[in-house]
Order: sequence, then structure tokens, then C-alpha cells
Amino acid sequence: MKALIYAIVLLFTFQFSNAQVQYETFDSQKLNDTREIKIQLPRGYDENTNKSYPLIIVFDGDYMFEIVAGNVDYYSYWENMPEAIVVGVNQLDKRRDDTNYSEQSSLPVDSGADFFEFVGMELVPHLEKKYRTENFKVAIGHGETANFINYFMLKPLPLFQAYISISPDLAPDMATYIPERLKGFETKLFYYLATSTNDVKSIKAKTEALNTNIKALDNKNVLYNFDVFEGPSHYALPAHAIPKALESIFLVFQPISKKEYKETILKLEGSPVTYLLDKYQTIEDLFGIKKQILVNDFKAISAAINKNEQYIYYEELGKLARKQYPETMLGNYYLARFYEETNEPKKAMKTYQSAFMLEEIAGLTKDLMLEKSDEIKADFGY
Repeated sequence: MKALIYAIVLLFTFQFSNAQVQYETFDSQKLNDTREIKIQLPRGYDENTNKSYPLIIVFDGDYMFEIVAGNVDYYSYWENMPEAIVVGVNQLDKRRDDTNYSEQSSLPVDSGADFFEFVGMELVPHLEKKYRTENFKVAIGHGETANFINYFMLKPLPLFQAYISISPDLAPDMATYIPERLKGFETKLFYYLATSTNDVKSIKAKTEALNTNIKALDNKNVLYNFDVFEGPSHYALPAHAIPKALESIFLVFQPISKKEYKETILKLEGSPVTYLLDKYQTIEDLFGIKKQILVNDFKAISAAINKNEQYIYYEELGKLARKQYPETMLGNYYLARFYEETNEPKKAMKTYQSAFMLEEIAGLTKDLMLEKSDEIKADFGY
């Protein structure tokens, strides 16, 4: 049943993304060869000319690109992650050369070193120049390329800020190199690692050993997630891991969930409005995206204020809502609730009345504003 659901989701997401895919032949001096890349631009890229996007580089693009592009388009459509530019690097018949490393040092050598320089010195600068990209970049690899993407992390200034390593066929020393590098990170970095119960035995064993070493680290700057999937083979694993990886990396970007509401927001000792502001500031800090606060997130904070009877925070929420949605009655409604619950009925009545002139939003209607105003008028005889 799960396999059928995955198939349906993937088919649906492919229908979303196929029409937007572009193909480009890249002439590389580093490789002394040409390389085909696939590019999916976000919906509305041409219309939203002031907007920039995170960049996702997909290695093994000849078979991994469609899985990633479909999921990115699907998740961003539902605002579970930011819209992103997805670029797949085709490596058909060239994968072994591209990922070549020294048996002595476990680091790229010869054709592997050339491919490393191609990505960092040619491909990414080309994409940054041609498209509107944010600083936040994600690298995704599978098998041999899942090992290879870690080399970019070993640099003093890593090329990527997030790494999705699916069933990595690790070079001998990488299980030591990776934890040592992660231990010293002083900026935020996302690292996702996955294997499965039916993975290649040697790969599974090395991946689990790497997980043990990473889990032993104490570095709050490293946002780490590890999954062992039940059932899929080494080659089926990306279809299962990609959605989980994207969810884990962009968790803070997602709308407030029921779990976040119940387990975090309702238990806050301080202001839930401050929590909301911090959430969106974190989004901006991590991904470079100044995201408008979702109406549903306003509603979640309002529900928490009401449930915990912390009505004083309605004033702060109302002022924030006026800034975010100035043409709507959202801010006025919260301010009126503040006045109503802090024994200022006349101010509450007038604020409800003034909301009548603004746009309806999120179930707040003109009739409701008049009804609330009339109730106060009847109760207090204004």
C-alpha cells in the first residue's frame, strides 16, 4: 500500500514539474568535455523578478533529478518548503570517473578532482550568474555521489549549507573525516543521512557506523537527521528518502503543525508572539528568505493565547497582523479582542466597527465585526 502511495505522489509531482524543465549543455574547461544539466525553475520565476531562490544541486541527475524536482515542486506548492531552483547533473557512464578518489587519502584525485572543480568553480558560479539564487544551497547524492558531496563540506568555506547523503558508498576514511569536520562547524549546517534494511550490506554497515559517530557529536550548529527505511533496496531508497530529507531540512519553514502547537506553543512561558517572530527570523537567517507570516500561523498563536487566557498578548499580535496584512481586518480583530479582555469595552467596540471597512480574511467577516460590536453595545448600553 505504501509503495502505491509513493507511486501516486511521484506521478502527481512529475506532472507538476515536467513542463518547467530545461536542458542545457555545459562546456567545461575543467572536464575538457561537455555535460548535460537539467534545470527546474520555480513556478512564476519569470513573473516574480525580485525574488531569489535556494539552489539544489542533484548529483546522479540522470535518474535522481525527477524525484527531487517533483518533490520540491510539490512541497513548495503547499508552502512546506521554499520554492527552489533544482539542477541535475547527468553522470550517465561518467559516474565512476566523476567520483574517483585516492585509496590512500580517500580524497578526490585525477578525474574526481576535475569534477570537484567543475562543480565548485564552473557550474555553481554559472548558475549564480544566470539565475536569481539565494546563498542557501543543498547537495543531494546517492551511493558514490552521496560520498562525493561530503568533499564540499570538508572545505574551510563549504559550498553547500545542506547535504542529503542517501546510502553513501563511503571512501575508507570518510567515516572519520565527516564527524571531525562537523564537530568544528560554527555556522548552521543541515546533514541528512539514510540507509535501509535491504541496502547493500557493506554500505549499510558503513552508514550506520557513520551515524554512530555523528550522533556522538555535541554541536548545536549541526542539524542532523538519520533514517533507516524498512524494505526498499539500495536503488529504491531515494524515492523514500528525498521527501523525508526535504521535510527535515525545511522543518522550520513549514506552517505551525498540531504537534508544534500542542508540544511547544501551548507550553511557552513567555510570549507566543515572540515565538512566532523568532520562527520567521530563523527562516530568514537560515535560507535568506523574508517570508510573510502565514494567516494560519496567526490563527495558531491566537488559539494559544485564548486557550491559555494570556489575553495581554493579543495587543502584540494585533499590531503584528496590521503590519503583515494591513488591508485586512485581522489586526483590528486581535486588537479588539485585547481591549475586550482587558476591560476597555468602548475601545473594543470602536475597533470592531473600524474593521468593517477592511477586507475579510480567514473567516473574519463584516457581519462578524458588526455582531461583536452590537454585543458590546447591548451589554454596556453605548
